[in-house]
Formats: sequence, structure tokens, C-alpha cells
Amino acid sequence: MTILTVIKNKALLEELKDILTAIQPDAEILSFTDSPKALAAARGKKIDVAFLDAKLTEIDGLLLGQYLKDLYHDINLIVLTRERSTAYDAMALRASGCLLFPMNKDDILQEMRELRNPPGSARQKRVYAQTFGNFELFIDGVPVSFKYSKTKEIIAVLINNKGVQTTNGEIIACLWEDDGDPKVKASYLSNLRQDLQNTLTELNANDIIIKQRGSMAIASDRIECDLFEWLARKNTSKYQYLGDYMNQFSWAEFVHAELDEISYAMEE
Repeated sequence: MTILTVIKNKALLEELKDILTAIQPDAEILSFTDSPKALAAARGKKIDVAFLDAKLTEIDGLLLGQYLKDLYHDINLIVLTRERSTAYDAMALRASGCLLFPMNKDDILQEMRELRNPPGSARQKRVYAQTFGNFELFIDGVPVSFKYSKTKEIIAVLINNKGVQTTNGEIIACLWEDDGDPKVKASYLSNLRQDLQNTLTELNANDIIIKQRGSMAIASDRIECDLFEWLARKNTSKYQYLGDYMNQFSWAEFVHAELDEISYAMEE
């Protein structure tokens, strides 16, 4: 479990960190007095629970909470405030809870016991990637429609790479091989990445992509995928590889051959 704590008062921030360390000793706790730095950290790491001071400077706690929910739809937000009226704003944000300063261990423990979305719970994943046969991406059971057809192909490339960070150059090499002006393709990739972000944000699913400067990866633990399930469970998987893999993409042939070898070995 990863817990983000953001309080402008450093003494209160340390107090909260000590309490959380005592009641969740295995949790990773990220602590900030600065809201932009907290948001930057959250973009690089999946946050399960966030304790947010409602009166932060630069980005107030409620707005920061909305940004975090845009990143991770199942995040548990716990708003910290000195004003009871803030509870209504927290409810509108669909926060997991709201606590009044001064904090105490019992109240924090109660909030952690009653999280709206308990980490590790057996929730069905909203995103399903089909790779056996033709590639398709589904969210809430509906195929995702992107503005550009190659935007979906970017997702396919990331899944084909099984969660490994994939550089822009590697993506370009898959999507266009050696065809065309590299500068034009780089510009086109920028448009595709924007389409990807816009579409997933609208569907509240942008947390399935892990972005770094100049590269991207699929968050394999946040989606259901026939490929990942079969590789992990083989004959006990509910999905079975029957010799077809991402049929519409020629660059998938190398992994296709690997899957054939695994399948043949299982039959021996």
C-alpha cells in the first residue's frame, strides 16, 4: 500500500506520518508540505490512500484530490480540515473520509479500516485487453474508440512489451517501421499520445499508462489481459492460447513465435 500525506504544517505532517507508520508498518508513506511536489510524485507512483490538508497553498487540498482521482479512479481520499463545512465538499469529491484537526490515532485507524476502495480487494478490473486473435481494448465491457486507429496500436505495443517502459523511438519503429520522414512521424506520435491521454481521461482510466520522459509502459497490474493471465497460469488460465496473437500487427510476430514455443513445450 502506498499512502500520500500532504499537510502544509510540517509538525502535523510528521505527527500523521508517525501514526500511519504505527498502524500500517508495511505501507510506503510519501509526505509533502508542497502540493505541486506531491502531485508530481503521484504521477510516478500508484497512490492507494491520500490524506490531504484542505487548506494547502498553490493547489488546495480539494483540487489536488480531484487531480489525484483523475490519475487513479479508485484512490481513497481523506480530507483533513479545521472547518466542518468542508465535509460537504469532501462528499462531493466522493472522498473516503473527512477528519477534523487535531488528528488522533483512533480516528485515523477508523478511516483506514473503512476505506471506500480497500487496496488489494477483489474488485473486477475495468480494463480488459484481448490479444489472442485480433487485438482489442475494452473498458467496462465496451470497445474503446480512439480518434486515430494508431492510438489503439500504441496500447497494443505497450502490452506486447509486457509492462516494460517503451521509448518513443521504439513505438515509432513498430507503428511505421522505416516508412516516411522521422520528424513527421515524431510529430504524428505526439498527436497520438494526446489522443491516448484524452480518451483514457474521459473514460477515467488514464492510470493504466505509466509515463516517463520519452517513454511509456502499460500498468500490467491495473488491467486484465489474456496474454498476462496465460503466461502466469498456463494450463490453469481461464484464457487459452490457440495459435493466434494480435493478428493485425506484423511487429507482433516475434512474441507470437515465443508463445508458440511455450505452447509446444506445454504439450510435450
